[in-house]
Amino acid sequence: MNAGRPFVDGSTPSVLLVHGAFTDGSIWVDVIDGLRGAGIGVLAPANPLRGLAADAAYLASIVRTIDGPVLLAGHAYGGAVITEAGSYVDNVVGLVYVAAFAPAAGESLLDLSTRFPKTPLGPALRPATFSTGGTGSGVELYLTPDRYHEVFAADLPERATALAAAAQRPVAAIAFEQPVTAAAWTTLPSWFVVATADRVIHPDAQRFMARRCGADTVEVDASHAVARSRPAEITTHIRAALAATRAPRIQP
Repeated sequence: MNAGRPFVDGSTPSVLLVHGAFTDGSIWVDVIDGLRGAGIGVLAPANPLRGLAADAAYLASIVRTIDGPVLLAGHAYGGAVITEAGSYVDNVVGLVYVAAFAPAAGESLLDLSTRFPKTPLGPALRPATFSTGGTGSGVELYLTPDRYHEVFAADLPERATALAAAAQRPVAAIAFEQPVTAAAWTTLPSWFVVATADRVIHPDAQRFMARRCGADTVEVDASHAVARSRPAEITTHIRAALAATRAPRIQP
C-alpha cells in the first residue's frame, strides 16, 4: 500500500477491491496478482455484508488509514458500497464498477433491479435468520448451492463454483433495501465493466448505470463472476483508471 507516501508527486493510487454478496475477497485473486505484478499497491478487505450504511462506513474507515490517493473498485453489491463510501473521504480519486450496482442518491438496489428484466437471482436465493445480538435477529440471503454455477458463475468450471458456493458469504437482506445517501460518482471519475452474460444484475441495468455515471465503459462476454473468469480485462481497465487518476505533481 501507499502507507507513508503523501498524495503528491504523481503518486499512483492504491487500489481497494470490494467484493459483493455470495462471495469473498477470493473473487479478486487473479486481479490482485495482476496488479501486484505491475507494482501497484492493492488490498481486498472483507466486506461485512451487513447493510449498506454499515458496510460503507467500514470501508471508509479503511480508506482513511491510507496515506495517498485511493482508487475504489467494487463488484456487484460492492459497487453500492464504494458509491456511498467514496463520498465520506477525500482521498478517493476514482471508482471502478465491475458488473456492479451504481445507485443514485435516494435509490436502493431493489429500486434499480425492478426497472429492468428479471434475472434468475430471485428464485435462487435462500433466506436464513441470524442474530443481531441480544434478542434481535435479521434475515440474510444465500445462493442455493445447486443454482450457484448457473446464476453466479456459469463460465467457471463446476468444481470451482461448487467450492465457491460452499464458502460463500451471505448478505443481510436489508442491504438491498437501504437507499444510498450520497453518490460519489457525481463528483468522481468512473469506469465500468459490463458483464454481458450476467444473470445476477441484468446487463441492461449495468449499461444504464454506466451511462448515468458517465463512466469509461467496456463490455466483456462473461458471467457475474467476471472478476474471476476474465481477470485480465478487469486488470487492464483498472490500470487505465489508475493512469487517468494519478495524482498531479505539485509544483515547487
